[in-house]
Formats: sequence, structure tokens, C-alpha cells
Amino acid sequence: MYGLVNAAIADLAREIGGDAAWQAIREEAGLVESSFVGMTAYPDELTYDLVAAAGKVLQMSQDEVLRAFGRHWVRYTGRKGWGPLLEAAGTTMPEVLGQLDALHCRVRLMLPELRPPSFRCTDVTASSLRLRYYSHRAGLAPMVVGLVEGLAELLDVEASAEAVDRVVDADAECVEFLVCYAPLRARV
Repeated sequence: MYGLVNAAIADLAREIGGDAAWQAIREEAGLVESSFVGMTAYPDELTYDLVAAAGKVLQMSQDEVLRAFGRHWVRYTGRKGWGPLLEAAGTTMPEVLGQLDALHCRVRLMLPELRPPSFRCTDVTASSLRLRYYSHRAGLAPMVVGLVEGLAELLDVEASAEAVDRVVDADAECVEFLVCYAPLRARV
């Protein structure tokens, strides 16, 4: 994965537990690097090691780390200059989720080794949709729940994502989520 992902994990760790937590995660993962170059590709194993170490140090399950990371990813990439791409994807949950593959195609122009997941929206209604997540990297589906939550914050809607089906074969993992969304109610 690209350094941008690992740098975002470091940023999340610092947000949750401060610099001391990040240093402990680095030690737990056996990480020599003190920082990451955003546009440099790193081995996937490094990212998996960081997630496992974050779980131990922050006393969270790996699924909880991935979910928190997905939510954080939306804010982090926006701050790092990728926000306009996300803004161009749409203004509603179905629009943005439906444009993630196109967004990844644009990002791939700058990051040629990018191997992003793929997303497909079906059964779209005024308040729900089915989101299929396809990835050649196993075990990262909890991040999608966090991504939906992060996008909900960005789009100012209430949203939830629940995995309803999962298929794994030799080449990929496919997880189907039921995503429900609604405008935030006015606060009195």
C-alpha cells in the first residue's frame, strides 16, 4: 500500500493516544521508519502489521482499528489535498459511493502501483443501498463501515453500514453491505 495509508494510520494513532501511542505501535510492529512518503509504495504486510500493533497498543480489536481508520481516512485525505476529488464524486451517499471506482481511476494516474478495492452500488432507494466491496486484500472490510461513517459526517447525513454477505475466493474478497442513510434531523 502507499505511504499515504500508513501515514494516516500514524495520524489516527496520534489522535487516539498521542505520540507515545504511535511510538509504542512502531516498536510493536518492528517499524524502523519514523515517517512515510505518501506517494511511495510499501509492502502490504507493513500495513497489516501496523493495524495489528495498533490493536494491541490502543486496546482495540483489529476490526475496531480498521473501522476507526476508515472514518479517519475521509478526513485525513481531505486535509492532505485529496478532498476535491471526493467533492467531485457527488453530494449524496449514493452518488459518492457509486463514484468510488472512478475516483480511484483518477488517483491511479498519480499512484501507478495503486491496487484499490472496487465498489458497486445496487438496489438504491431514497434511504438505502447495497454496496459490494471487492478487494484482493483480505480482512479489510471493517474499514468500509468506517468509510461510510466518515462520508456521512462529510455529507451531513446519518448513515450505517452492516455486512450482510461475504464471499472469499483465491483471488478476492467480496463483502456486501446494507447502507442506510438519512438527512440529519434538525437539532432543537
